[in-house]
Order: sequence, then C-alpha cells, then structure tokens
Amino acid sequence: MTLHDSPFLRACRRLPVPHTPVWFMRQAGRSLPEYRRVRADVPMLDACARPDMIVEITMQPVRRYDVDAAIYFSDIVVPLKAIGIDLDIKTGVGPVVAEPIRDAEGVKRLRPLEPGDVPFVSEAVGELVGELGERPLIGFAGGPFTLASYLIEGGPSKNHEHTKALMYGDPQLWADLMQRLAAITVEFLRVQARAGAGAVQLFDSWVGALSADDYRESVLPYTSWIFERLAELDVPRIHFGVGTGELLSLLSEAGADVVGVDWRVPLDKAAQRVQPGTALQGNLDPATLFAPWDAVARRTSDVLSAGSAAEGHVFNLGHGVLPDTDPDVLARLTEYVHTETAR
Repeated sequence: MTLHDSPFLRACRRLPVPHTPVWFMRQAGRSLPEYRRVRADVPMLDACARPDMIVEITMQPVRRYDVDAAIYFSDIVVPLKAIGIDLDIKTGVGPVVAEPIRDAEGVKRLRPLEPGDVPFVSEAVGELVGELGERPLIGFAGGPFTLASYLIEGGPSKNHEHTKALMYGDPQLWADLMQRLAAITVEFLRVQARAGAGAVQLFDSWVGALSADDYRESVLPYTSWIFERLAELDVPRIHFGVGTGELLSLLSEAGADVVGVDWRVPLDKAAQRVQPGTALQGNLDPATLFAPWDAVARRTSDVLSAGSAAEGHVFNLGHGVLPDTDPDVLARLTEYVHTETAR
C-alpha cells in the first residue's frame, strides 16, 4: 500500500475503502498519560515550537490506537504567536491575548506569515512523514472567524459580543482583519502540506455562533478564498466547526473536500445538506465514551449506518476527545470500527 492508497485518503476522495478509516480530533493530548508526562513542565506554546515534542506527541495516539491518520500537534494560535502577537495559553482557560485587537491600528499588527517564522513546522512534519510511512499526516490550522474571536475578545468567549459588534458595526475593518487572517492560515497550512502533510483540516471551532446569513456575508468569502488557495496543493481539505448544523451547506459551499459534522446532526441528514461530491467526517458524541461499552458499540453502529449515506465517510467524534476519556476505550473503538466495516 502507498500513502495515496491509505484508507483515510481514499475516503476523503470518495473512493472505495477496505474499512471505514478512523482518527479522533484531539487524539493527542490530555487523555493520554504519556502526553501528560511529556508535557509535565513544558508550556503549551513551547511544546508546539519544539520539533522533538511535536513528533512524539503526534505519534503517541498512532502507537496506542492504530488510527488511520495522525493529526499534526499544534494549537490554532501558533501562527499568531509566530508573527509576534503577545498571547499565551493559560491552563484551564485557553488562549489569552495581552492586547485585544479592536481597531485599525491593532489589525495592522497582523503581518503576513512567512515560512521562516515557523521553521519548526517543516522540520517536525518532515520527521513525522518519515516515521508514519504509509499513514497520512493531517495538517492543522484554525479558521479565520475563530482566530478573529480570540484576538478581539482577548480570550475564549461564550457570546462573542465584541467580535460580533465589530463584524456588524465596521464591515470594512472586519474585512481587513479576515483577509489578513485568511492569508496567515493559508501559509501555515501550505508549510505543512509542502513538508509532506497528506491532508489539511481547517478547524473553525466557534463559527457555529453565527447565523447562516452572517456566515454567508462575513465568513464564507474568506473561507472560500482559503480553500481555493489550498487547491493547488492537491491534498484533501477538511472543514470543521462546532454547532454548525445550520451551516453545513455553507461549510461545504466554501470548497472543502470533506465536511466534519458535530454530534448534533445525523450523518444521513448531513449528507443531504452538503454539496454533491463531498465526503463527511464524524460524528460520535465524545461523551458517549464514558458510557458502558455496549452503549458505545450501539451508538457507533448507528453512526456507521448513517455514514453509509455519505459519498465518503471518515469516522471521528463530533468534537475533540474529552480530557478524562479512557484511552483503552478509544483503542477498542478504533478496532470496532475497523472490524465492523471490513470489506
């Protein structure tokens, strides 16, 4: 088998597969004791800039779960840090920006990202591709709305009130901000793909906070621009956001090859909402993994059944692995999906 023939890449391209491929968002991270040992005294953003740690943490779930793809270990704010934005990731809080960006002067601080800003990315990806062999590496970046929200709010937000106030009240400044963030995102993903990543995922975590009309007017043009620029790389492009049931058609319209679906919408319904020629990824509720195994197996079978309505299906959770998840359940889940779908 070659990398090109891997079950994950074949499913992304809507081709026949030997089994439904599996990977998990946040498969590398706090749920793994080996991750906690490696990260014990190392701040998150330091870990994301050290090739040795990126490689080790990215490989940990591959070794443990035998998933069909690895996801590059990073954080969505890494490219912002790389261009000089003063931010940190606070334990138990998330990304915190020292000086929130809410005016034209602030937006001007967002200079273009250059490959030389993130030399550790190319180094780590190159090592990972060599270690993974026939298993693909998924490149990773945050979507423009989510990055904008962190920058404007100064950290995580439930209501995104400052973000929406700027978006509604100053469309020109919003456009400038989104154009700059879209360009940074494209370059960050290009660096990963050119170093050997076999697919890329745009993770617009908070975009589900928008109505369909607001998404179409204020986000879709920039997301579409990102996917258009990535087309030249000839790698599958995945688009995911949380709470995006009402936006699935638009997420698909933006131009991704694969649309990730959270657990709120069954995959057979999602298949009716996306554009023709789109594969789906998802979408077991992450909380399911805390239930007894028979419940996990039953609900996984339901996801696989619904996923058969899609033109291609990559099994995943409907969001990231929760921190207290038992790793043994994820290993068992991977094996269950592979066995149940063996063709």
